[in-house]
Amino acid sequence: MKYHFKKYIGIDPGKSGGIAIINGETAKVYACPRTVEDMATLMCICLNDVASYEVKVSVEKVWAFPTDGRRGSFSFGENYGQWQGILASHEVEPVYVTPKVWQSHFEIKKGLPKPVRKKILKQLAKDKYPQTKGITLKTADALLIAVHGLEAHLSSDNDLPMVYPTSEGKVP
Repeated sequence: MKYHFKKYIGIDPGKSGGIAIINGETAKVYACPRTVEDMATLMCICLNDVASYEVKVSVEKVWAFPTDGRRGSFSFGENYGQWQGILASHEVEPVYVTPKVWQSHFEIKKGLPKPVRKKILKQLAKDKYPQTKGITLKTADALLIAVHGLEAHLSSDNDLPMVYPTSEGKVP
């Protein structure tokens, strides 16, 4: 059974990522706050008028690479875990979606250089929500992750792969 969600939220969990909220026909985007306190405050703002079961949150499922430095990997993982903790404190069970899955939904070609791919994603986000201010390289991925969550939910064929088990092994 499909549920109707009042809001769709997409989170690109990196320090240079962002968060996006789709509410009806409108969308808002924010760069990732610098502190966990500001991250928690932003989530409160995003959820202020809806119950946890009325929101669908999609979080990009990411991991560190062996080529990443230790400090960068730790910082990245810390930010990822902070988003998970903030969502848990609001009793929101996120859906984790890999970059491959959400980008293939938008038919982004594989193997593009990162700067080229990022520019394409930014333009796609602007095309989807042209009235939304603040779409940047930092926030475009978050908006498209939210769009993927919305479109996958509304897909009548239900053929869009998107649901991954949470860290506890449950499938939302």
